[in-house]
Amino acid sequence: MKKLASFVKERRKEAGMTQEEFAERSGIALTVIRKIEQGKTNLNLDKVNLVLRMFGHELAPVNSKTLNDETSRDIL
Repeated sequence: MKKLASFVKERRKEAGMTQEEFAERSGIALTVIRKIEQGKTNLNLDKVNLVLRMFGHELAPVNSKTLNDETSRDIL
């Protein structure tokens, strides 16, 4: 969750928006934006994806074996 929190916070700041402005533009409650940026783990996936779509991204299932194999190749 920390990577998600950092990603959203960094992108929001790059866009020059406060949390309040971002909540208003995305149509997501300010409390949800704050929970995401604080790295809370009890989040609604639909709401997270609404936030990520503001930056052209989406959260989706990934095969952990594939992800681990790709990460290993990047390190080597």
